Amino acid sequence: MKKWDIIENILVEKLVFWGKGFARLKSENEDIDGRVLMITWGPVPGAVVNLRLLKKRKTYFETQIVETIKKSPIEIDHPTNKYGMSGGWKWINIPYEEQLKIKEGQVQEALHNLKKRQEDITFLPIEASPTIDGYRNKVEFSYGKYLSNKYDIEQHFNVWFHKQGEFSKIEDMEWCPLIDEIQNEVYRDVKEFTKTLGLPVYDQMRQEWFFRHILIRKTHFCNEMMLLLSFNPEYFEKNTKLNKNEKLGLIKDFLIWLTEKYSFITSIYFSHNPNKADVCIWDLELIYGETTIKEELLGLSFNISPTSFFQTNSTGAEKLYSMVLDFAHKENLKDFTVLDLYGWTWTIWMIFAKHWAKYVHSVELVASASKDWEKNAQFNGITNMTFVNKKVENFLWKYLADWNTADLLIIDPPRAWMHPDALPNIINFGTKQIIYVSCNPSTLARDLEYILDNSDYKIEKIQAMDMFPHTNHIETIVSLIK
Repeated sequence: MKKWDIIENILVEKLVFWGKGFARLKSENEDIDGRVLMITWGPVPGAVVNLRLLKKRKTYFETQIVETIKKSPIEIDHPTNKYGMSGGWKWINIPYEEQLKIKEGQVQEALHNLKKRQEDITFLPIEASPTIDGYRNKVEFSYGKYLSNKYDIEQHFNVWFHKQGEFSKIEDMEWCPLIDEIQNEVYRDVKEFTKTLGLPVYDQMRQEWFFRHILIRKTHFCNEMMLLLSFNPEYFEKNTKLNKNEKLGLIKDFLIWLTEKYSFITSIYFSHNPNKADVCIWDLELIYGETTIKEELLGLSFNISPTSFFQTNSTGAEKLYSMVLDFAHKENLKDFTVLDLYGWTWTIWMIFAKHWAKYVHSVELVASASKDWEKNAQFNGITNMTFVNKKVENFLWKYLADWNTADLLIIDPPRAWMHPDALPNIINFGTKQIIYVSCNPSTLARDLEYILDNSDYKIEKIQAMDMFPHTNHIETIVSLIK
């Protein structure tokens, strides 16, 4: 069996983390019979599929679906989704209750080795997202082309998302199920207007031409919208016959006119973006309204700029933060100093500081992000919170060396990992409780195993929470008690 071979009639047994399917190969060849198959491109448990072999690893084969022979018995057509399974919502045709079961099972499977270290681990039932469809408060659409000799496709002005597995191709669609209908309407209006201007879409391969991205942020509880249009300003330098001011003036006038049609649009930006990387935000120019839009969560107000880190599911964020507060026994926090590591959103830690804790120290490497949140802290009258811009592993050593202490330690690392050098100092704190909030069960398992093996902390309880319906992403909260 070699690369690009087709493997036929494979039953998808289950979904594992990162949304990949799991199956086993049945073959007359004893060397590969029973070999694990990892499946991409929208596998659904119970489906029978044909696969293309991509890579042969030592213990498994990487494959992708080329054809579905028999749909899974759990698969349904989502009532409002018009475009099938996209890269951004691969699970949309799996009923939501099934999605929750799959995610809960993935967390328990990722953490199953912990039971060798502690038998009495309490797994609480998974919490669903309060909003299932149209929950995202931020979305970024890309301009581009879709040229394919293989499929005889030649599309020169597309706006939507990258085709799954083909970065240079942008598909052209009118709707996204992860945002609400109002955001979809605004997206369609901007898309259709920009088509009329005769300006080409940016070519990521050649790194030239004009339109690049549409970014929309809309707050759920305050109903304010920010629009951002990203384009390459160098296009006019190479096309001097075009009147740059006239073209940009037409775009600006249209976007400002949209505020008459949609009164909730309160902020509009241009992003002058010659960056060769596929990023949306570069040199920002406010062309209308306020520099920020407002959102409210659990009694606090937050001003969100184009670059602000903010949870993309507002109702889900309220649920997650409430769960963290409950795990922390919020009624006992009034005399507690809380140390937050990897505080990149800061929303929850400001809620701790405002309503519950005596003092909060929040550590995050990105200085520009902390400046935004220092302003939000001042806006909410929060004076018992310190923002620290350092690498967590470096900060912890110095914090301990200066004989500083904390009563509660909260860890919320990025998806990739928590630096291994941080773990020894985390357990050296000796706080009464550690709360670990994770978006990656595999790295969570690794870190919890280290903590259990090298300290007298025990797991009090574990609970998963679904922040991102129709995707493979999952949040997990763990309480460790000394």
